[in-house]
Amino acid sequence: MALIKSISGIRGTIGGKPGTALTPIDIVKFTTAYGAWIAQQGENKKIIIGRDGRISGPMVRNLVVATLQGMGFDIIDLGLSTTPTVEMAVKTESAAGGIILTASHNPKEWNALKLLNAAGEFLDAEAGKWILEYAERSEMDFADVNKLGKVTTDETLGQKHIDAILAHPLVDVEAIRKKEFKVVVDPVNSTGAIYVPMVLKALGVDDIIIINEEVTGKFAHNPEPLPEHLRELCSVVEKKNAHLGIAVDPDVDRLCFVCEDGSLFGEEYTLVAIADYVLSHKKGNTVSNLSSTRALRDVTEKHGGTYYPSAVGEVNVVKKMKEVDAVIGGEGNGGVIVPELHYGRDALIGIALFLTHLAKSGKTAKNLRSSYPDYIISKNKIELDESVDVKHIFDQIMKKYKKQPINTEDGLRIEFDKDWVHLRTSNTEPIIRIYAESVNETTANNIAKRIIGDIKEMMLVKAE
Repeated sequence: MALIKSISGIRGTIGGKPGTALTPIDIVKFTTAYGAWIAQQGENKKIIIGRDGRISGPMVRNLVVATLQGMGFDIIDLGLSTTPTVEMAVKTESAAGGIILTASHNPKEWNALKLLNAAGEFLDAEAGKWILEYAERSEMDFADVNKLGKVTTDETLGQKHIDAILAHPLVDVEAIRKKEFKVVVDPVNSTGAIYVPMVLKALGVDDIIIINEEVTGKFAHNPEPLPEHLRELCSVVEKKNAHLGIAVDPDVDRLCFVCEDGSLFGEEYTLVAIADYVLSHKKGNTVSNLSSTRALRDVTEKHGGTYYPSAVGEVNVVKKMKEVDAVIGGEGNGGVIVPELHYGRDALIGIALFLTHLAKSGKTAKNLRSSYPDYIISKNKIELDESVDVKHIFDQIMKKYKKQPINTEDGLRIEFDKDWVHLRTSNTEPIIRIYAESVNETTANNIAKRIIGDIKEMMLVKAE
């Protein structure tokens, strides 16, 4: 069982004892703290709620809604929705905030409360700290019977999200329609099965094949859109002679593509390709996190812009994007942030811009991918238990590689000439992530293996 408390929200496994997992008591506790924070911001009592297709979704939704209603807040419930749709709805409905009930890429036993401010963006460190401290004090104050909040449902806000995408000046529906694309979609048994076909049809794509379509939350495979989890999608794209495959995570904020021959476009290159298209029409700067491919920097500089790295985490990317007035940004995990729409990762606008780029380029997906600098990132992780002293391990690694350039802004990033490795603890899982990049796959894997070996050796030494 696990319960992870961070500034971006509360994430945990369902079941178990309070304080050790995401139990009903913990859900009420942290929802109450969020409601108290919202109350501190002003008189606005409107909060948007939406959830992905997880098994635990209805239970978590009922607890969250009842708690906020008991505090006097008015709830607009979007039902089965997506993270970017809830983010957009907070803005369009002038709400005080929003909660997305999703554990994103985590397996089915997980769920989470993703907390939003009045701008429809994830909370900053100060707000997150306030909520966590309030929750630990277990202070609760509920409304009397005459001041209970109201609950309404609104399933039209998903269409408003899609309408905003169609209105984006760089989305060309006619160009997409003329190509008569055949597309295979893997929404991994969650809300992408509803929203991705909606946006594809609105873009003029009529030939759509959906696998793992039923919204049951019983994910047909690990829901993180990594190569080893997308073999079925790759196979179906090739067998059905489709032009493209599309995979999203359960809450539809991460996006990756499969080429017409069944090969992976690469989740790192989702942002690269979309940025290339955006920058060809709108000059400016870009941002991605320290664990993302250097290909974005190459493409940005090709168009005369400046690339800026940020710490990992959507809130950090957004902060940096605002600081440097970036025209496009995101993360190498397939997260695309288009500021004209909203400051959040959004697979749906990503699909629209990518299909426009593909249609106008006159290339196949495979040829488009081959037009970009070819870097390889080896993505690895080590699971942790409570006895591991991560700070000690990182200190020891810094000593071992002290002759190399090291960035400590977010974990450790070590440079090896043109190659690099980035180590950081996850905000959402009890793991250390180890990402290494090189122009050669073997080199990237070897760098990662070397660092993993160092970590394991240091863990054993510390244990002894």
